[in-house]
Amino acid sequence: MTRLVAGLLAALLLGGAGLARAASVYVATIDGMINPAVADYVERALDEAQAAGADALVIELDTPGGLVSSTEIIVKGILNAPLPVLVFVSPRGASATSAGVFITLAGHVAAMAPGTSIGAAHPVPALPGGGPPPEEGEENPKQPPRDVMGEKIENWAAAFIESIAEMRERNVEWAAEAVRSSVAITQKEAIEKNVVDLLAEDVNHLLELVHGRKVRVGRHEVELDTRDASLVPIVMGALNRFFDVIAHPNITVLLILAGLGGLYVEISNPGLIVPGALGLLSLLLAGLSLQIIPFNSVGLLLMTAGVALMVTEVFVASFGLLFAAGLVCLALGGYLLFDVPELSGVQVPFFSVILPAVLGFALFGAIIVFGLSRSMTRPQGAGREGMLGEFAVADSDLDPTGRVFIHGEYWNAEAPEAVKAGEQVVVVEVRDLVLSVARPADRGGES
Repeated sequence: MTRLVAGLLAALLLGGAGLARAASVYVATIDGMINPAVADYVERALDEAQAAGADALVIELDTPGGLVSSTEIIVKGILNAPLPVLVFVSPRGASATSAGVFITLAGHVAAMAPGTSIGAAHPVPALPGGGPPPEEGEENPKQPPRDVMGEKIENWAAAFIESIAEMRERNVEWAAEAVRSSVAITQKEAIEKNVVDLLAEDVNHLLELVHGRKVRVGRHEVELDTRDASLVPIVMGALNRFFDVIAHPNITVLLILAGLGGLYVEISNPGLIVPGALGLLSLLLAGLSLQIIPFNSVGLLLMTAGVALMVTEVFVASFGLLFAAGLVCLALGGYLLFDVPELSGVQVPFFSVILPAVLGFALFGAIIVFGLSRSMTRPQGAGREGMLGEFAVADSDLDPTGRVFIHGEYWNAEAPEAVKAGEQVVVVEVRDLVLSVARPADRGGES
């Protein structure tokens, strides 16, 4: 009897504990370029979800691409995750472009929201060194040399994505084509081609659809328990958010232009302090960004040369030729700055970012040059020449020498005729720290 009661109590306690435990799913959000800050954020999300005993981790994904090295870190983290990872291309209008394809295919479950797209995973930059091979039977004596580095990166990326797709039993052929031919498809085509598993309206709908689904986590098969699961969002830390912002190529280009612009103003107008300080701060932030993301040194040199030419215009009369050449160098340098194979699918837009920024820089520089040219045509307002024609008050009798008060200072002065203290005089000459003055009515005769 005692054993029976103890067994019933234990069963009730265990059943109560089971009822008390609700499924929990952690949610991480990637909205933007893939960079080291995002990779660190995903690693932290995996660690937090595992430590909390979460049933799964959902990664909401919307990215144009990013760093190959950071993509590798995220993919490795997902493939070796100790819990199921659901990659969800969301919300509507989002895309998993370039690096996003690798991350999506790596998920234990890959899903997309309506109105989303996936593909274009080619890692080679927009301006490769080589050209396309000639058609069969076609002579192409002017064909540029092979882009060996581009070929290496393309072959590596194709093998990498094929291994991911094969591991997750997804469309290996399409994955390779996304890398080699930059193909992209909609969510409907992705499901038809076995690129992703599900179409879901939102995260809650996704969890309903995958409930009871079996996935392989490491060597074990795990049945997803996600129905009525509580969602726990994982927020990116302040430091990661800061690095995420400054590590974007668009922001880096603008920081470089702002920094060079501040130094340009300081060099053109020495002593202003504030533009130089802000320019230096912008360049320091840009330098920090360039430590995070790879860049093309030729582009950076062109941008620096552009500002150097514009500064030279201030001191050399070239009728605007140096200024125009500087603008061209700035625009070309900004476009080439992130033209590197390590950046997958990310290019600074020329017409929406670089051109407006350079034109704004040009307008600002033109205002500075115009102001300097106007100041050069004005009469001297300081120094010896600035004293000529100024009015002073005799502080003592001038007969013929004495003292006058001018510009808040007392000066020794001499006059051609006697002047009483308190009379107003005008400066007609400055000689050896002595002012030659005269009554205003006598100025014409004296000069």
